Amino acid sequence: MIEISSRAKSMIDQMITENDISSLFLRVGIEDGGCSGLSYNMKLDDAMTEHDRFIHNQDFKVVWDQRIEQYLKGMKIDYQHQGMTGGFTIDNPNAKATCGCGASFRTANYKGSKKKCD
Repeated sequence: MIEISSRAKSMIDQMITENDISSLFLRVGIEDGGCSGLSYNMKLDDAMTEHDRFIHNQDFKVVWDQRIEQYLKGMKIDYQHQGMTGGFTIDNPNAKATCGCGASFRTANYKGSKKKCD
């Protein structure tokens, strides 16, 4: 469903450990916004809902709302170091168009609501 590179797993595990809350997991989602219409949303969370599905990696769970599963299927999350900074990158085979900065996308079936990027 969602593939996470070893670099991203290491970074996510470090973030969970630093928060010192054993029930934390990575929540992956999308929301309307960005210049292409949809933006990714990744955050640490500790509350699941009745609509959630998950996979369990070695050290933590990755959770998503089943209602958006079709937009996340096959997604790959990585973490890239660039100079003195770094960040998560997402490769989504469902994205048919992305913005120049790569922060937003749209699919063939759903375009979301475009909003100016900050």
